[in-house]
Amino acid sequence: MLKGTKILLGISGGIAAYKSVFLIRLLIKAGAEVKVVVTKNALQFVTKVTLETISKNKVYDDLFGIYNDYSTEHISLTDWADLFIVAPATANIIGKFANGIADDTLSTSLLAFNKSIYIIPAMNSKMYDNFSVKKNISYLKENNILFINPVVGDLACGYVGDGKMEEPENIISYIEKNLKSKLLFKGKRVLITAGPTYEAIDAVRFIGNHSSGLMGFALAEAFAKYGAEVNLVTGPVSLTIDNALVKRYNVVSAREMYDKCIELSSNSDIIVMSAAVADYTVINPSETKFKKSEKSLTLKLEPTQDILFELGSKKKKGQLLVGFALETNDEIKNAVKKLNNKNLDFIVLNSLNDKNAGFKYSTNKISIINKEGITKFELKNKQEVAFDIINFIKEHYL
Repeated sequence: MLKGTKILLGISGGIAAYKSVFLIRLLIKAGAEVKVVVTKNALQFVTKVTLETISKNKVYDDLFGIYNDYSTEHISLTDWADLFIVAPATANIIGKFANGIADDTLSTSLLAFNKSIYIIPAMNSKMYDNFSVKKNISYLKENNILFINPVVGDLACGYVGDGKMEEPENIISYIEKNLKSKLLFKGKRVLITAGPTYEAIDAVRFIGNHSSGLMGFALAEAFAKYGAEVNLVTGPVSLTIDNALVKRYNVVSAREMYDKCIELSSNSDIIVMSAAVADYTVINPSETKFKKSEKSLTLKLEPTQDILFELGSKKKKGQLLVGFALETNDEIKNAVKKLNNKNLDFIVLNSLNDKNAGFKYSTNKISIINKEGITKFELKNKQEVAFDIINFIKEHYL
């Protein structure tokens, strides 16, 4: 499960730091690559030479060290790693992380990391039971930070109590089980649409919309992270995606998106139509550029083929079909109508009346509507919204 995984191991200043040496060895034995980030106090308990020898990588202990390859290594490290483990995590480093303090290499790296983080606390039982520590741990858990709780045992201070760091073997077992559970869609084929379509007026002009494709691309990344094989059909956008599980198809017009979706839909287990497809296209667009004149220009439009309706009418047993609705008025009424008319399992509604939601924003505020009712979510970045949608599928349809 850990083979090929790139892991950052953070070590803070506690006696349990000696266990981190064994943890590194087991991670490498499992096939992972490990880079170590430490606090200054951690090196009071375990040496840099030991950590570098075991990990076969240099240890990062100084944010502005003269031997750093460049001044923003804490950022490049977090880009490199797939997950971050902090073991042992003292009350101090937990408090820094919970309160956004970045005053050393480890705390700064934690704040710069936006993937899975596992915190393994180790401290005196009285510290672990302190109200402020409990508050910090609770806050981090609420923000999707994963904790592997300490166990009852003999502590360095002579106490017997809750605060002993979990054994390295059990830490790895927990992480492997957690990663396995995240391969929620392994073996599933997911079709996602993203971005706008452009409907040609002449050789150089088109009718389009302001869709950036951010939501669709976030969904593609999220499904792939959970193990799905993703076909991403996207209109003209400037976004890139680099994931072996995502196959990208570039289209321009609504007709091209229709053809590709119909082609791919029969082999899809889940279909998520987040693209902003044009409702109308120009009849007989000019093959040459129109010249500007004093006369007005009249364009004749006809409806585009309704991709979502077509997919709904062809939906197979066991196939999940998800639509999106961007509305400006009568939002819920219009979304429910679309849900029913197009044979959707659920629809994701967002309104242009919500601040910082919709086209061109990196954030979105959605409501998910199905036959059972409406589930509302707060304003979040689109990556988080993608995981909300996936979790909804997990809870209601798997």
